[in-house]
Amino acid sequence: MIIREAIPADAEQLTGLIAEAESSGFMMFDPGERKITAEQMAKRISSMEEDESSAILLAESAGVLAGYLFAIGNSLQRTSHIIYVAIGICEKNRGQGVGTKLFTQLDQWAKERNVRRIELTVMMKNRAGLALYQKMGYKIEGIKKNSLLVDREYIDEYYMAKVNRS
Repeated sequence: MIIREAIPADAEQLTGLIAEAESSGFMMFDPGERKITAEQMAKRISSMEEDESSAILLAESAGVLAGYLFAIGNSLQRTSHIIYVAIGICEKNRGQGVGTKLFTQLDQWAKERNVRRIELTVMMKNRAGLALYQKMGYKIEGIKKNSLLVDREYIDEYYMAKVNRS
């Protein structure tokens, strides 16, 4: 398995992978709610390629995408040292180290760009995601009460971050 940055040619496969990941019920979007085409995704990839503070990392095996990680930065002076992360892994590849490999590559990418703080949120009931994030050094900083409405139920999320001191 290789970890690499996305290119516009990945758009169609990535769009399908995102839709599959969202069917897990643990993502921001409900299954089928996000309406993004491969063409729109190709444009997003192109714009992120030009943005030094953001990236899309892909886990690929034999030409098939197994997972993705979006690292979203910004250009505001006071928060330019922070990125926000969203990750999704193909159901059949969960529990096989894909997330660990994506986060390991993210750490290297972040170090090269002097990113000091990496943030994410996770539904409190997403035990596998929480375990991965804690394994990778993320700490719970707080709870976002009633953060999401899922199937007419309010769900709390952990707000987590990893601070790079070097």
